Amino acid sequence: MRRVRTLPLMALLSLLVASALLAGCTTMPAAAPVEQAAATEAAPEEAAAPAEAAAGAALAPTAGGFPSKAIQIMAPANPGGGWDTTARLLAQTLTESGISPVPVEVFNVPGAGGTIGLAQLVSQNAGDPYTMMMMGRVMVGSILTNQSPVTLAETTPLARLTAEYEIIVVPANSPYQTMADLVAAFQADPKSIAWAGGSAGGTDHILVGQIAKAVGVAPEGVNYIAYSGGGEAAAAILGGQVAAGVSGVGEWADFIASGEMRPLAVSSAERLGALPDVPTLTESGVDVVLLNWRGVVGPPNLNEEDKAWLIAALTAANESEQWQEILATNGWDDVFQTGDDFAATLAEDNATISTVLKEIGLIE
Repeated sequence: MRRVRTLPLMALLSLLVASALLAGCTTMPAAAPVEQAAATEAAPEEAAAPAEAAAGAALAPTAGGFPSKAIQIMAPANPGGGWDTTARLLAQTLTESGISPVPVEVFNVPGAGGTIGLAQLVSQNAGDPYTMMMMGRVMVGSILTNQSPVTLAETTPLARLTAEYEIIVVPANSPYQTMADLVAAFQADPKSIAWAGGSAGGTDHILVGQIAKAVGVAPEGVNYIAYSGGGEAAAAILGGQVAAGVSGVGEWADFIASGEMRPLAVSSAERLGALPDVPTLTESGVDVVLLNWRGVVGPPNLNEEDKAWLIAALTAANESEQWQEILATNGWDDVFQTGDDFAATLAEDNATISTVLKEIGLIE
């Protein structure tokens, strides 16, 4: 996938660094000085971002002294799922690559497709730059299907990070050897095929709904079981409690590698380099292509200086060798966006997903 970037805004960089020094803010003792980058023209609605961190060097705190304690990343799901995994890998990158001068930690707030965590972020952390939340395309759908009173429009979009395609798997002892086998059974008796996936209305659920529509199964015939974490869904698949499972390609990679799960198809337009022997849904006679993504938002009412620092830190993490290796290992695409560009993507996805959910009968 083509790499999408929004460059961090560097206008007023010199003034910001000078102010930090006058205020007595320094980097950690072991950190090298911040590397000054050339200034670029800033969009009127965004404040200037601090300098990007050089390799092994921490970003300087802001003139206001942020950050001075640990930064928290909320994963609004149980441990073991895609949001949790991405949040922990991001936290490791920010600390181990020396980008953040303070520890970056992860905590979990599961439930309702991430909308419980979203409500907590908005109601309890307004104006608090020390708390970010991992989220993704799944949450856009969950907000609609759960009729959440809190929406992503109330958050501060910081960065879109990764994208990956979906994969359909069955347990190794399943009678379904191919996607065509599974579809035939699905068409013959829709309710007999229980699908395991993430939250109701999320990307996994949308994919199953689109598969149903493509093969002529009515939306009310879909037997979809939502789990709040990838670990729970994996246990249901391996335990034979469901016929098939749907998730991001990287989430069940270990189970596929060990032979405990059999991959039937991926939701990409072409076969993936990491799974060259797994056909696409289109190849399997199901005309569906679907891409998922994950990103980070902050609470409402962040001041521009703190927001700019967080965006600069996420940008430096995205450009680090450690993160690029993580992308390659997990089969994730780099679709990095920040600030207003990411906010525009959220608005577009909200409109698109709303239409899809109506088409497959998940919302009215």
